[in-house]
Formats: sequence, structure tokens, C-alpha cells
Amino acid sequence: MAAIASAEESGTQIPVPAARKVTRRRSLPVWRWAILLIAAAYFLIPLYAALRFAGFKAFTQVVGYQDFGSAFVLSLRLALIATVLTLALMVPTTVYVHLRLPQIRRVMEAITILPIVIPPIVLIIGVLKVAPGFLLGSANLLGLEYVILAMPFAYWSLDAGLRSFDAKTLVEASNSLGAGWPTTLWRVVIPNLRTAMLSATVLTVALVLGEYTMASLDNFQTFPVWIVNFEQNSGPVSVAASLLALLVTWILLMLIVTVGSRSARRHGTGQVQLFSISTQSASRIIGEPE
Repeated sequence: MAAIASAEESGTQIPVPAARKVTRRRSLPVWRWAILLIAAAYFLIPLYAALRFAGFKAFTQVVGYQDFGSAFVLSLRLALIATVLTLALMVPTTVYVHLRLPQIRRVMEAITILPIVIPPIVLIIGVLKVAPGFLLGSANLLGLEYVILAMPFAYWSLDAGLRSFDAKTLVEASNSLGAGWPTTLWRVVIPNLRTAMLSATVLTVALVLGEYTMASLDNFQTFPVWIVNFEQNSGPVSVAASLLALLVTWILLMLIVTVGSRSARRHGTGQVQLFSISTQSASRIIGEPE
């Protein structure tokens, strides 16, 4: 102790022993691999069984059957209509509620969940009662019904995207620089909502390409309805058509995700954290150092 005190008084530095390297051996997360293998088996075994039942020859026969092309094109057209209208309606509405009317967010959450709770037959009867005459018998009416059905998924995706950045501060800064509401929405809010809009697009397209109940009740032969109707004639070909629809849907969704991810990286937008605010955004809002 006397030597340490004298060293401190003289101003000399006391050598500090080097810290021992702590080598931690990462334990293999066996339970994660077990869950992953069980989930993979749950999805892949039925697909393999369906492929064995249909055979590769059935895939070449599907394209040549009657009404295959028209049903597939109709599904793609309805997916495009539903996606465009859903984003055009829900983006301004969600932004306005988030910025100007935050007190009714709970009401909006309750309203947007109704299309999932209400049976499809009730939705169709209600739409047919209020739809104008020129839409009755048109496939565009089915696209409008898909907009109602996709509303919950679009709202929750966009709401999560708005929570991931400080939208109020950005909008106030844009208004202080003289930008109007349309300019602020187009050049400030939407670039920060690209990932959320991508999520809403993916969910809407997947919903439309796999929806059967509304299309069958409205007597429109979309691709899922064509598969069910054709099942009565040839089981293997119907299974092959189902696998083909699954593959095409997966390819379309991967293209949407790839294009959206490249655009997000190019413009510097980050990933959306659902129902939470990222640490970086929270530190900017609260004012703490990152």
C-alpha cells in the first residue's frame, strides 16, 4: 500500500494487468433448429405428396385446358385493382388519422377489423345493395369487394410504418418550408412509408390471388374458382393447378419484395418494425443520444 501511495504521489502510472480474454462458447440453439425442421416438414411434406400425386405430366396439361388463361388473367387484374385502390384510400386516411386525429386510432382499429369478423356473404349482400347499376355484373365490383377485405392488412401495415419514424416532426418541418399537404404527402411521408406500402401490397396480392368465397358467390371465375370447378373433372390436373398457383403467387411476391427492397436501400429507408418504434426513432423523438 505504501508503494502504491508513493507511486501515486510521484505521478507515475501503475501498470494495469491485461484483462483476460473471456472466450464464450456459443451454445447451439437446438430448440430453434427443431422448430425450424418441424415447420419445414409441416409445409414441405404436403407439397411433396401433392407433387407425387399430380405428376410432372399434369403441369404441361394445365395450361392447355379451357378458361385457364382467362381465369388467371382475371385474378391478376383484380389483384392490381385492389392493390391500387387500397393504397390510394388507406395511405392518406392512415396518415391523417395518425397526425391530426390520434384520439380516434382505437376506433379506426375496431373499424378496420370488421371485414375479418363479418362473414363474406354478409359483405357481398351489403355491397350488392348499395352498388351502382353499372358495376353490377362487372368484375370491377369484385375488385372493390377485395378492397374492403384487404383494408385490415393495409391499415395495420401502414400504421406500423408510421410508428417507425417521427412523422409529425417531418410534416411540421415540411409545412414550415412552405409545402402544402399534397407535396408533403408525396415527397416527405410516402418515401418513409415505402416498406410499409410494400408490406400492404404483398398482403393484398396474396389475399386476392387466393380468395375463393367472394368470387364464387359473385359468379366470377377467378383462378381459385377455376381450380375448384375443374377438380370435379381431373384430380391430378387440379392439384397441379393448385401447385402452379402457389408457385406463381410466390414468384410475384418475391418480385415485389425484391423490387421494394432495392428501392428502399437506394433511398435509404429502413425496415418496418411491427407495432413498435425502433430504438433510433425513439431516441430522436425523446431527445436522448443514440
